[in-house]
Amino acid sequence: MGDKRLDLELEEMIRTCVKTEDVPNPELNRKLKATLYQREAVLRGHPAVRQVSLWYLPMILNLITFSLLAVLALLVIENKYLSYLAVGSCLYIGVAGILLTIVGVKRANIKDITICIEKRGALI
Repeated sequence: MGDKRLDLELEEMIRTCVKTEDVPNPELNRKLKATLYQREAVLRGHPAVRQVSLWYLPMILNLITFSLLAVLALLVIENKYLSYLAVGSCLYIGVAGILLTIVGVKRANIKDITICIEKRGALI
């Protein structure tokens, strides 16, 4: 019985400690709400995060590789026509890789592997 009374006293002490009488200034509260609503409107208008599919990474590596091979073919191959044929083939393969990647990402909907790019320092 004494233990129950001690619990009630302790509970009452906790309630009195937790109660606060401080009320924020209504003008400050309105200003903070207005600022918050403005920021929220800006974020709704412009998405803070943009997603880029990682399927574009092999395309970029393919383009860089075949561009370097095209430059190497121009520098190394002595025969002018053969070097132009090699450069044309390398550029054709690079452009074909770009087109295949874009069509594959759009048609097959393989955007599951993505990275998020932050805008304005806010990652949501």
